[in-house]
Amino acid sequence: MSLSPRTTVFVVLCFLFVLAPYLTRATTDELQARCDSHSFNNGKHFRSCVDLPVLSSFLHFSYVRETGVLEVAYRHINVDSSSWIAWGINPTSKGMSGSQTLLAYRNSTSGVMRVYTSSIKGYSPTLQEGPLSFRVLQLSGEYLNGEMTIFATIVLPSNITVVNHLWQDGPLKEGDRLGMHAMSGDHLKSMATLDLLSGEVTTTKGANGNLLLVKRIHGLVNAVCWGIFMPIGVMAARYMRTYKRLDPMWFYIHIIFQTTGYFGGLLGGLGTAIYMAKHTGMRSTTHTVIGIVLFALGFLQILALKARPDKEHKYRKYWNWYHHTTGYVVIILSVYNIYKGLAILQPGSSWKIAYSTIIGVIGMFAIVMEIMQFKNRWGSLCCKESEDLKADKTVSTNV
Repeated sequence: MSLSPRTTVFVVLCFLFVLAPYLTRATTDELQARCDSHSFNNGKHFRSCVDLPVLSSFLHFSYVRETGVLEVAYRHINVDSSSWIAWGINPTSKGMSGSQTLLAYRNSTSGVMRVYTSSIKGYSPTLQEGPLSFRVLQLSGEYLNGEMTIFATIVLPSNITVVNHLWQDGPLKEGDRLGMHAMSGDHLKSMATLDLLSGEVTTTKGANGNLLLVKRIHGLVNAVCWGIFMPIGVMAARYMRTYKRLDPMWFYIHIIFQTTGYFGGLLGGLGTAIYMAKHTGMRSTTHTVIGIVLFALGFLQILALKARPDKEHKYRKYWNWYHHTTGYVVIILSVYNIYKGLAILQPGSSWKIAYSTIIGVIGMFAIVMEIMQFKNRWGSLCCKESEDLKADKTVSTNV
C-alpha cells in the first residue's frame, strides 16, 4: 500500500512533533552537563549555576536576599596543579581595583590546598592575605582531576541583587609565590555583572575593550617608529652618504626618520604605556626595561648632536664610534623588543608575519648594499694591509 504525498508529510510532521521535546532536552542537557548536573564530592548543592564566558570557569551559588548570605563554589576546569585561581566581588566599581577576592592554590610540597582572602587596592596587587570588606563565614578548596574549586560562604549587605564579579588564574612560581596572570586574550575579559536572583551574567566590555585597543595602538606605533623608521634612518646614513651626489640629502632623510621614530614612539608608544601602567599596573618585565633603555639611548643620541665636533676635529672619530655604536644597539634592541611585545600582546599570527616580512625586506636590502659597497667601504683597509705586507717582504728581502 502506497501513501499519498500529503499523508507522508503529515506522518513526518507528527513524528518530529513527538521527538522534538526529547531532542531539545538532549541539547539542553548537553549544554548544562558541565554546570547544573555537576556533583561535588563534599555533597554541596547550589540553587543556581552559571557557565562563565571565559577561562573555562563555572560559578555555583545560592543566595538569600533577606540575610545577604551568599554560598558560592567557583570552579575552574582544565587548570594545572601549579596554578592559582581567584574569584571576587567588586562592591565599588567594575574592574580589579577594589575587588574583594578569594584565592586558592595547591601547595607544591604537601599538596594541601591553601585558600585565603585578599582585598585588592590597586592595579599592582601583591595578593597578600588580608580581610575583606564583608564577612566570610566559611572558606575551603579542593583540587581534583584538573579542576580547582573554591567554596565560600560570605555575607553581603542585605537586599543586594546585582554584583560586579571577576575571576582569574595565573602561574604558581617557586616558593609558592603567585605569579602575574596573562595580560591578553580571555584574561582581560574575565569580569562581568552577576544578577544573584536570575543568574544572568552581563559581560563588562568597556574597560577591557579600551585597554585592548590601547595595547594594539601601543604595539603598532612602536613597531612602526622603533622597528621600521629607525632602521631606515640608519640605512640612509650608512649607504646614501657614500654617493657624493646624495650629500647632504642623506643627512636630512636620516634626521627625519630618526626624529619621527623617536618622538612618534615617545608620544604614541610611551603615552599608551603610561595608560596601561595606570590601568593594569607597572611591572618590571624585560619588555618594559628594554623600552625604558631605548628611550634613554634615543635621548642621548639627540644630546650627542649638540656635542658633535667638526669633521676635521681630532675627537670627531670618537664621536662617530659612539654615535654609530649606540645607533646599532638601538636597532637591535628595538627589533628584539617588538617581538617581545608581540609575544605579550598575542594579536594574531598576521601581525608577526607582517612585521617579519617588513624587517626581512629591510635586512635583505642592507645585505645587498653591504655587498655592493664592500669595495668602497673596506677596500682601502684591504689595500693598506696589502701595502704593509709588501713593505714587510721588501725589507726582509733587502736584509
